[in-house]
Amino acid sequence: MEEIKLEIGEYEEGDLREIVAIERDSFLTPWSENIFLNEMTCPISRMLVGRSYHLQKRLVAAYLVYWSVEDEIHIHNIAVRPELRRNGIATRMLEEALRRSRREDARRVTLEVRRSNLPAQRMYEKFGFSVKGVRPGYYSDTHEDALIMCADLQMIPLAADATVVKSGGGDV
Repeated sequence: MEEIKLEIGEYEEGDLREIVAIERDSFLTPWSENIFLNEMTCPISRMLVGRSYHLQKRLVAAYLVYWSVEDEIHIHNIAVRPELRRNGIATRMLEEALRRSRREDARRVTLEVRRSNLPAQRMYEKFGFSVKGVRPGYYSDTHEDALIMCADLQMIPLAADATVVKSGGGDV
């Protein structure tokens, strides 16, 4: 089993081109470069970037965008480079966002997920998220419903820090 080394940190200048490419490969209605630029200047917005040194090449493997407002965070966007999916990278990204938010005294975390995105729902459920409501027709591209999922951040068990994600793990 090949190992994918993953380092998660803040957005760095030069990451944007790869982030936008991952976004376009991941979503029917992707965020534009301008949306990402606006997020980077918004005081409540946080962006984490997972960098991989896969095959001796440094690349952006994933990113996660969330807002932190008082004692709550809201996950806005998470995506993984297509060829690196199903290796637990999204799980590590979410875990790091939750760990950082807990250190900032956040207590609650919310997000919306497509009703059809069962792999993501399973990942969120592993972290203690549960469905609290539905936003009918939320996604403009397909008019698909969004499930509103929430969790008590203080109750989520978080693993120790790790920088290696083994491929073939089957996680999102």
